[in-house]
Amino acid sequence: MPEPAKRAPAPPAAPRSAAPEPAGEAPSYEAAREELIDVVRRLEAGGTTLEESLALWERGEHLAGVCQAWLDGARKRLEAALDKDA
Repeated sequence: MPEPAKRAPAPPAAPRSAAPEPAGEAPSYEAAREELIDVVRRLEAGGTTLEESLALWERGEHLAGVCQAWLDGARKRLEAALDKDA
């Protein structure tokens, strides 16, 4: 009788920093920046599996986008305020 096929091991759980925020709730600029700093530190420290590194990289890319969106919004508000005063 043939041996049953073995299942591939499940991928490791996503690192704490890789957990996405609830739908529709973007983190504050400060929270995203702090988490991004943590992600970069963990990637630079090494010692993570390829899957963990990829998850951290993806989370870092997302957080960088969140930070950029906050900065873009702040710039628009400042420009609007300056235009209003002119």
